[in-house]
Amino acid sequence: MEELNFKAAFKYPFNKASRMFNVLWVLLPIIGWFALGGYGIVIVKNFIKGNFKELPEFEFGSNLSLGFFMFIKAIPLIIATMVINYAVGLFPFIGSLGSLFLYFFIIPMLVINFFNKETIMSCFEFKVIRPVFENFVEYVIVMLKSLALGLIFLLMYIILVGIPANAFTKNIFLADFYGRYVK
Repeated sequence: MEELNFKAAFKYPFNKASRMFNVLWVLLPIIGWFALGGYGIVIVKNFIKGNFKELPEFEFGSNLSLGFFMFIKAIPLIIATMVINYAVGLFPFIGSLGSLFLYFFIIPMLVINFFNKETIMSCFEFKVIRPVFENFVEYVIVMLKSLALGLIFLLMYIILVGIPANAFTKNIFLADFYGRYVK
């Protein structure tokens, strides 16, 4: 699979711009949030498959179900992360480095793996982290591209299109990396 370039990532949410209005589901408390969360997972799964053509159709019922059940399945990962944060917080300097390492190298790949496989155990499949260190320089570039794209869309918040563009593309480079390196 060919690596995603920055231009294609930037253009992705605008290829079917009318679907960016799906971000407005956030205005419907709880139900809309779960539906939007499920939609985000569908988008990430498309990224993993190399589908960067356009935002997918929004299917409220299936997105709501997916978002709700994935939230329930994510609770063990959330708890584990909180416990680790508490533990590393006991050691200020080392804890800060540990947190940085956790949130930069470990959690992103575990979350993408979880979105892809949709199982509780996939949150703890640490073998998916191996490609991060086997392709370390490329992974750091992926994270820098993600940051740069996020900053560009942050600047575009002024004209409001940056909000959905950022929401729907925040994992685009990570999912591309996962799709190319995690077997």
